[in-house]
Amino acid sequence: MTSERLQPGDTAPDFALPDADGTEISLAAHKGRKVIVYFYPAALTPGCTKQACDFTDNLELLAGAGYDVIGVSPDKPEKLAKFREKEDLKVTLVGDPSKEVLTAYGAFGEKKLYGKTVTGVIRSTIVVDEEGKVERALYNVKATGHVAKIIKDLGI
Repeated sequence: MTSERLQPGDTAPDFALPDADGTEISLAAHKGRKVIVYFYPAALTPGCTKQACDFTDNLELLAGAGYDVIGVSPDKPEKLAKFREKEDLKVTLVGDPSKEVLTAYGAFGEKKLYGKTVTGVIRSTIVVDEEGKVERALYNVKATGHVAKIIKDLGI
């Protein structure tokens, strides 16, 4: 069962999830700023680490262009805290163990992994505008080179 994918123009589903410190982070609190919400399978894995480090390295550039970045995975806050410390991450990471938000964003469902069909997190990036509407919805993105591509696509 794959959840519905979002399309540009859709209202981005609001969420309130705990970050690495257990502080609740909501999409609504970012109104008036653009938000890059990215969904990844698991903290402390190579591809996800690369992606989080790329976002961290480009955070100032993105923030300067009016974008906040929130990374969402099914991890618990404790694991996110370890991830942040180990990799010195500056990007906001929130945990969605129930996978409700992942599902609402179409980022959870069937995917191909090494030729097999499995159910899991679909690496995805949703760009939300100042009004909370979906500006871009990118699914099955690659962990490596993805941040550079977004920056280029957004004309930053």
